[in-house]
Amino acid sequence: MEELTDNSSLKSYLYFWGGQLASLLGSSIVQFVIIVWITLETGSLIVLSWANFFLMFPILIFTPIAGVLSDRYDRKKIIVIADSTQAFLTVILIGFFIVDYINLGVIFSFLSLRTVCQAFHSPTVAAITPSMVPKDKLSRMNGFDFIFSGLVQVIGAPIGGLLVTFFDIKYILWVDVITFLIALIPLILVKFPAVHINHNKSEKKSFIEDFKIGLKVFRTIPGLVLILFISMFVNFLLQPLLVLMPFYILNTHGGNPLIYGFINMLFPAASLVGALIPSFKKTWKNKIRVIFTGLLFVEIGYLIYALAPIGSFPIIASGTILIGFVLPIINTIAITIFQIAVPKDKIGRVMSIILTMSMVISPLGAVIAGPLSVIFGLTNLYLYCALIGIAIAIYSYFFTNLKHIDFDQEFELDVSVEPA
Repeated sequence: MEELTDNSSLKSYLYFWGGQLASLLGSSIVQFVIIVWITLETGSLIVLSWANFFLMFPILIFTPIAGVLSDRYDRKKIIVIADSTQAFLTVILIGFFIVDYINLGVIFSFLSLRTVCQAFHSPTVAAITPSMVPKDKLSRMNGFDFIFSGLVQVIGAPIGGLLVTFFDIKYILWVDVITFLIALIPLILVKFPAVHINHNKSEKKSFIEDFKIGLKVFRTIPGLVLILFISMFVNFLLQPLLVLMPFYILNTHGGNPLIYGFINMLFPAASLVGALIPSFKKTWKNKIRVIFTGLLFVEIGYLIYALAPIGSFPIIASGTILIGFVLPIINTIAITIFQIAVPKDKIGRVMSIILTMSMVISPLGAVIAGPLSVIFGLTNLYLYCALIGIAIAIYSYFFTNLKHIDFDQEFELDVSVEPA
């Protein structure tokens, strides 16, 4: 393959990246519209929680596989196959709507297969970025990608809400196909660097040993296991809010898709603003105190949801903004703690464990959210989750030794495993 200069490679990447943003917009609109359709058609909290489960679970199964394949095979072909399959699935779903043969099995199958395509798409695109963007521009490019991807998701919800208000779903779904075609043009024309495969068998055999070392690092550095389990449990408690919010806005509070679209837009918008705070503030003193103070504010936002009077959408919006603003701040600080405390040669293994545990807890929380909301009532479930979250934050800060651990130093470790 012809070698690209830094400038031509960057221009090619920007062309490709622009198409991907268009595709992301179409995907976010269609996913929003399908979730709204499920909520309005079924009015079932359990069905809504299962729909989100089918959206999340394939990510857990197929993302690790996709990461390996993206390092072994032609990345352009992987993206073309994944995106083409997703567009083809959308056309099939449109056909089902046209002939009026729609049931939950069809919808759940579509959501799962669509997520499988995204599981192969996302890590492959992420793998392409450092191979085409010069090192001195990589940080800025990642920043631009975060901002513009966030903006696309911000506008996707209100656009979806507007479209649902005026058009039937079988027409809206064509947005996904159109944006796929827009993204396909640069995808076909752009040349990607060749993938160099490492056939070192000893590295493949060491995977299990590396994973064991990562687990030992967690057990050896004081406080890391507790921080991980607190973050997992808080994420679990947030799932009813994230998964069942369409029902809460549309049914419990009597809103419409446009109102839900704008409230849904506020979360990524507030997250973008919140993410800027750690970018400008270089050092954080008392990181643990900041994290647990932030957790309290997140749970206060949760309480606002639970206690909002019926139809008080501005109050609900304020809770959305508070949660969205604070979460990226405490997540960034938590990741910084791991990056500082864990030795540099072991951070990759530790971060892989964090990502795995995070992926496991989300679909579990999603599928449990529906039955719990039926048992306790959705508003009561929100209230209980918020109060439990507040109790966890207060107990963990005042009654554990976390606040006494110095996480501004790298811990010296002698971590090894017995050979298999």
